[in-house]
Amino acid sequence: MSELRRVQRTASGTFFVCLPKPWAEIHGLQKGSLVALSQGGDGKLLIDAKYGSETSPRVTILHPGPFLGREIIGTYLLGFDIIRVEDKEHIGFEVQDVVRNTVSRLVGLEIVEEDYSTIVLQCLLEPSGFPPEKILRRGYAIAAGMHRDVVSAFVNGDVSLAKSVMTRDDEGNRLYFLLVRILRTIIQNPSLSDSLGVSPIECLDYRLAASLVEAIGDECVRISLKTVESKGAKLDGELRRLFTTLHMTCFEAHENALTAFLASNVALAEKVRATRGKMAEQFASIEEAAGEQKPEVMPQILAAASFLRQIYEHSVDLSDLAVPKKP
Repeated sequence: MSELRRVQRTASGTFFVCLPKPWAEIHGLQKGSLVALSQGGDGKLLIDAKYGSETSPRVTILHPGPFLGREIIGTYLLGFDIIRVEDKEHIGFEVQDVVRNTVSRLVGLEIVEEDYSTIVLQCLLEPSGFPPEKILRRGYAIAAGMHRDVVSAFVNGDVSLAKSVMTRDDEGNRLYFLLVRILRTIIQNPSLSDSLGVSPIECLDYRLAASLVEAIGDECVRISLKTVESKGAKLDGELRRLFTTLHMTCFEAHENALTAFLASNVALAEKVRATRGKMAEQFASIEEAAGEQKPEVMPQILAAASFLRQIYEHSVDLSDLAVPKKP
């Protein structure tokens, strides 16, 4: 609950406001205590009563259950530093496997203690060392590489390359989870927001941008599955050309979309949206050409083209996050 207090001024011209007594007592403040003042980007003045004190790690306790893996991921995303998995009895091999498989999907989370009834996980990351833009760029580089390779795999019937694309999706997901954790930590920690140069409101845009980049990787995995279903079937010359052309249009769209978002380039963002007509024509050409193919491969061709089209739609959504920089 907010409380109104009148600003006062000393004879020498210094402005001051009295701190609420209950708040000061709760935080153990006395005469001479130091507090840290920091100004937010929106003009708010933040008072930190814990200045100079060591931050206690955030700890949570989980118990084995059918959703243990999801619970570990959820507490990791919420910024908990220590996750204790405890059971009244012996922790079985199945639970151990769930914990280890989940830990392998989360950057910085390690098993630091383990006995017959307890597994202790600790996140060893220092949030200040992970700027959101750097994580987003790395996640995008993985998704872009998946896009390039999966189209090559599909048109050439390269099942091995398609399976390689699927394995890379795990790394993209790891970076997505890491970015969500960092963004939530920034929102809860104003000083971290200042040091990383990302405001809480910008965290919302980064979260959405990251989810769209991750979704592009997911579409690539779906194309990979269609490649495997095709069992090495290659596209003929004309269909290969049409498919490659559609791929290039979609690839350029998400490249421009990410650049527009990070650079706040509205003109470039509009260029992504303006490509919609061109992309629709290319998709229609593939639909027409696919109708002349063998019945056993036509569904895979149409599905793969649809997934590429969805990548374009994700690119448009990403470009819509680009807003003009403040003067």
